[in-house]
Amino acid sequence: MAQPTRLDNISYYTPGPGYVLTGRDGRVHIPWAGRPPIPLLKEDSPAAEQAGGPDYDMVGRGIYQALRLNPECAFAAEYAAVLKEAYPHIVSELGGQIIMLDAKDVDTPYLDRKINFLRIMSLLDPANAGLHLEIARTYSDRGSRLASLNLAVPSWYGAEKHLKIALEIGLDDSHARYEYGEALYVLGRYDQAAGVWSEVMASLDDGEKARVQSRIAAILAGKLPLVPPVDYLTALAVALEHHQAGHNDEAAAIIEDVLSDLVFPVQFPMNEVYYLLGAIYQEMGMMDDAARAFKLS
Repeated sequence: MAQPTRLDNISYYTPGPGYVLTGRDGRVHIPWAGRPPIPLLKEDSPAAEQAGGPDYDMVGRGIYQALRLNPECAFAAEYAAVLKEAYPHIVSELGGQIIMLDAKDVDTPYLDRKINFLRIMSLLDPANAGLHLEIARTYSDRGSRLASLNLAVPSWYGAEKHLKIALEIGLDDSHARYEYGEALYVLGRYDQAAGVWSEVMASLDDGEKARVQSRIAAILAGKLPLVPPVDYLTALAVALEHHQAGHNDEAAAIIEDVLSDLVFPVQFPMNEVYYLLGAIYQEMGMMDDAARAFKLS
């Protein structure tokens, strides 16, 4: 059996062969033999040891926290199955958290939380292509925001992974296929992106079709960013870090280098980037340059 994943404030309890998880007035009766070690909050561990095994609430708290910390931890699917079978109130709370996060414009920490909640839901319902699509869209949102571009690489790889899963499950959505091509493009897989976009072309409206045809033509003609777009997004994150540290010369140089590419700035929203450049120029006393950058933002 694989080793449990180390998680903050989580310990693991291996019950004896006769342990049975019971609760909800007898409606839960799950023999634990053959199942993985039980994740517990560390503050619950002494009581579980003293009682000869954790009670219903301890197991629910521990599993939920373990999955929130890492939905890809060892035995995640098994833990999710226990939640689904024995803890409907936790599953309901999870759905409520996602709805709450959808109802407002959230910043990066909330996007991270939403991604983890959705990934837990996908463990509970692995054949639900819509969940994987929503995970992908949240990843691409995080990977496109200036404030979270330090996470551009894992975000765009995550978006590509979950879009691919959604489509493999059988999602019939032309916009999702377009987004899959976009993720491939951002990661520098241009030929694959062109192939995906070609397949979806017929289902797009005229405006979308013209845009996709233009991008495919550019790929075929070799009119591509000098480096994969995800590398530019990472560079912009470094520029933001330099600016926040007061190193405006370095920050401006990086942004100017990114914007000098003839392809990348045309294909990606640069409003925030131009505004950042304007603020940097302003702090450097370059007021005319600042005004030009702000005008483009």
